Amino acid sequence: MTLFSPQIAQSLLDQALSLGADFADIFVERQQRQQISCLNQQVESVQQGIDFGIGIRLLFGTQVVYGYSNNLQQQSLSQLVAELAKRYQNRDPRQAQPLAWQMHPQQHPSQRTLLQDPAVDEKVQFLLAADRQAKLGERISTTKSWSLQRQQWVEIFNSQGLHCADERNYLRVGLTAICQQDGQQFSGSENFGGQIGWELAGQHSASGLGEEAKRQALINASAKPCPSGRMPVVIGNGFGGVIFHEACGHLLETTSVAKKASVFHDKLGQTIAHPCVNAVDSGLESNAWGSLTLDDEGMPTQRTQLIKDGQLAGFLVDYVGSLQTGYARTGSGRRESYRFAPASRMRNTYIEPGQDSFDDMIASIDKGIFAARMGGGSVQPGTGEFNFAVTEGYYVENGKIQHPVKACTLISTGPEVLKEISMVGDDLALACGMCGSVSGSIPASVGQPSLKVNSIVVGGNA
Repeated sequence: MTLFSPQIAQSLLDQALSLGADFADIFVERQQRQQISCLNQQVESVQQGIDFGIGIRLLFGTQVVYGYSNNLQQQSLSQLVAELAKRYQNRDPRQAQPLAWQMHPQQHPSQRTLLQDPAVDEKVQFLLAADRQAKLGERISTTKSWSLQRQQWVEIFNSQGLHCADERNYLRVGLTAICQQDGQQFSGSENFGGQIGWELAGQHSASGLGEEAKRQALINASAKPCPSGRMPVVIGNGFGGVIFHEACGHLLETTSVAKKASVFHDKLGQTIAHPCVNAVDSGLESNAWGSLTLDDEGMPTQRTQLIKDGQLAGFLVDYVGSLQTGYARTGSGRRESYRFAPASRMRNTYIEPGQDSFDDMIASIDKGIFAARMGGGSVQPGTGEFNFAVTEGYYVENGKIQHPVKACTLISTGPEVLKEISMVGDDLALACGMCGSVSGSIPASVGQPSLKVNSIVVGGNA
């Protein structure tokens, strides 16, 4: 889909460099969105919308100026370029390269896209079926289900002659079940998603979605208070990787590394984790939630090794980050929309599989916790200090899982927890999340196999 005139783009880029910019790029975006919400087996809302706009970035050395507009008339955009360059207008003029179209085959194809097949009735029936399953047995008082589908087209031009385009299709479906017991509410949630169309729902069961959310809620309702103190913890696979993402991954983005605001900024090649830890950030996984064909600066995505055998092996680098640090770009320039300038961001970030079994990890614990599912938390930028809630946890004693626990939190720092990992399982799984940072909120997958942390502070109320 052609979104913008290459002739006008060339003129704007020529203008930007004639006014002294060292580099300029243009990001054009059209986005179509649909969200369906159900509450207690009733359709609550069906919302649809389209957004269209253009973002223009100028670089003067490593200084970034950025503006955006919904007016695609050349005169209006030319005024925007002039305004952005106004502060630097006494610099020597440069010359933009002629634009040359670059074709990139779609790496994450979708069949039932939002434009071709909105499937409103089918989605509603899927969500209501999930709700009904969660409500079976009458112990669940409230169900909230939803589907979000988005189709995004982008076209990118820059003063180095780049002209490329990409189409992204995102789908995510989820359900939360709530039960009440002794005057308290307990919840469980399940979801699935990917960079793919509605056909993904054919790989999942509506009843399975409802049953899993219900199972978690009922487990939490039966849980006992969690003990507190420093102890070993086995963290489950999938969304357990949110700790690595939040407490370590952001510290490996040049957004923080270039400012020396990360504790890892000068640790490249040094041992920062147990030798059993290997971690990557990749946009190549087929149809995964955080995957891309191109990043938002027009660079093909890739697989970036972050940690290899416990040693820091690389950072996540966007265009500006490369200028600031000298590290090669990794196809990690991402943004929420045309309203944001790109920055170095994660894609699918995960700890790679090891060779340890889950049963052996549990058997190795005298007294500790199995954090089967992680929730949200807080992280201190720069140091990676974190406090994360465990949404499904179990007390472990004498090498066996004993009973569910509630009100459990894990407290540590990213650098510390990496060194405390001693066993890594072979059951890698990815999970969907939304990641917020300086360039907005973007789809990102977190993941890991089950792993054992030898010692971590557990917060509880037992």
